[in-house]
Amino acid sequence: MSVVWATTSPESGRFSAGERRSDVRDLADRFSELRSCGQGYLEVRLPDREFPQLSLGFRGDHAVIHLIDDAEGMSLLVGDGTVPVGAVVDVPIMDDLAEFTGGFVLSVDRAWALVRSFIRMGAPSDLGVWCAL
Repeated sequence: MSVVWATTSPESGRFSAGERRSDVRDLADRFSELRSCGQGYLEVRLPDREFPQLSLGFRGDHAVIHLIDDAEGMSLLVGDGTVPVGAVVDVPIMDDLAEFTGGFVLSVDRAWALVRSFIRMGAPSDLGVWCAL
């Protein structure tokens, strides 16, 4: 299965916005490299359409997923209870750290599983509850 993606560079730690089209295994390998760096950011979409697109930012064991469903619409996936609702977690979004409350934080393993599900099914509505921004 083919996917279009862009990620943080493991070498520089900076987001490289140039999209790549590859097999899902290449994306999984890059995600593993970023995990070994301790943090990263990725954007992924299916090759036959520009939207929807998911972004995953993570740092340590904490992750946040955004859904970009059109040129103007963005939502955040509700968290999985990994972090208390009132706590604050920093994760990278492109090249900057952004703060998110625990209500939107997932474990990085759960977040990666949801990205893989999105790639297989192409249906972000099946991933959980989304809050429009």
